[in-house]
Amino acid sequence: MQPARHPPRSLQELLDRAGKLAGFTLGELAALAGIETPSNLRRHKGWTGQLLELWLGAEAGSKPQQDFPSLGVELKTLPIDSQGKPLETTYVCYAPLIGVAGLTWQTSNVRNKLSCVCWVPIEASRHIPPAERRVASAFVWQPSAAQEQAMRQDWEEIMEKIALGEVDSVTARHGEVLQLRPKAADGSALTQAVGPNGGFIQTRPRGFYLKKAFTHAILSDVFEGP
Repeated sequence: MQPARHPPRSLQELLDRAGKLAGFTLGELAALAGIETPSNLRRHKGWTGQLLELWLGAEAGSKPQQDFPSLGVELKTLPIDSQGKPLETTYVCYAPLIGVAGLTWQTSNVRNKLSCVCWVPIEASRHIPPAERRVASAFVWQPSAAQEQAMRQDWEEIMEKIALGEVDSVTARHGEVLQLRPKAADGSALTQAVGPNGGFIQTRPRGFYLKKAFTHAILSDVFEGP
């Protein structure tokens, strides 16, 4: 078995590829791909996603578009514990902090990224070394009308605060399903944002994240049924 040599040409081909990875450990997949597995992921936060992108034939990399643009599908790995509960929030994309006038949910990168997602759960309890973490069954998800409305409401409320120059007042507690948090390698990274007086300020880059309760509900719907 080898990593994909070309992007999947259909959703079924993507699911077939993802299905073949279920049961493998990250260490096994890395070895088959000729890649070294890091001993811990604190300094390699994106490593798991990059490994799965390699095996599934994702195209986008770090570009602000879906991982499988020809299919309209985003790839998201989801670390879970032994009970199948998400261990952390899920990063979606960077948040725009300037030039936000006129932005709408319909054309937002958050909606684009979350319109159709191939979720790959990974058994990743803290005590399991990265090489021994096992890939679970992947699935494709599209938000229901209620789920999209919940994401839209949070996005619009957060973006309104950004537009009003209140980005520094937004905490991870804002939002029911979507939250805004600093997104940078360290605290020294700064970017421009709209300030309280309408001018520009320097602040940490921000990213949108899905809260754990939301992704847990998605997992429950898929694996436990109604």
